[in-house]
Amino acid sequence: MTTLALGTAPPPKRAPKRVLPGFGLTLGYTLFYLSVIVLVPLSALVFKTFSLTWEQFWAAISAPRVLASYRLTFGASFIAACVNLVFGLLIAWVLVRYQFPGKKLVDALVDLPFALPTAVAGISLTALLAGNGWIGQYLEPLGIQLAFNPNGIVIALIFIGLPFVVRTVQPVLEDTEKELEEAATSLGATRWQIFTQVILPSITPALLTGFAMAFARAVGEYGSVIFIAGNMPMVSEITPLIIIGKLEQYDYAGATAVAVVMLVISFVMLLVINALQAWQRRHAGMPA
Repeated sequence: MTTLALGTAPPPKRAPKRVLPGFGLTLGYTLFYLSVIVLVPLSALVFKTFSLTWEQFWAAISAPRVLASYRLTFGASFIAACVNLVFGLLIAWVLVRYQFPGKKLVDALVDLPFALPTAVAGISLTALLAGNGWIGQYLEPLGIQLAFNPNGIVIALIFIGLPFVVRTVQPVLEDTEKELEEAATSLGATRWQIFTQVILPSITPALLTGFAMAFARAVGEYGSVIFIAGNMPMVSEITPLIIIGKLEQYDYAGATAVAVVMLVISFVMLLVINALQAWQRRHAGMPA
């Protein structure tokens, strides 16, 4: 039986076994999966658009009806995101700072637009706000029409975009140091000064991120809008409906041309969201 001599180096330790394969293999799987699921369909969209000449492409994306849909889609999305910015902050504040009966139920209801099919949301809103609906029947005699016009589109986009702001701001509010508020109070600051000079600067990156996500989600919304919009050309017709209409007319190149414009705008919004999230992490002292 042999023994190790004194001073002999111990045998090297084995590397810990990884749950997943190494970086090279997992990176290969990642790129392959993203290519099949994301890049190939989007590439087909762009290549189909190349079948158009520049004049045809410009005519497809700059037709008066299409331009009207751009204005409605982005205008309604911006208004809805602004409304969600205010009321999403208010809801997140109540859920974080107060205890009340039914709090868990309210917290769960915030996620309802995530779980509810968008078509169901559109039908439900139409049943409520139409002229013969539960709420619309009392508003329409007063001259307030909330369905089958741009007002209904904004309401539907507010409904589907609210969770993005609440769920983005809520964890940041929970991590806000209350000692800073107590220190500001002891120095004689008013509640408004504490909110604007202590709390708001710390949650501004999260607010902007939630706003951008709600706006981007609203731009591509279709299911919850078509039932309550009325879909009148030049009045209440959104851009996704323009694309569907061109596909039904077998104008695949025209549909892909409009879709490419939406794709470029969505990609820009994605870059904005990522930049805002990186800013939020730096603001919180986390690695980007």
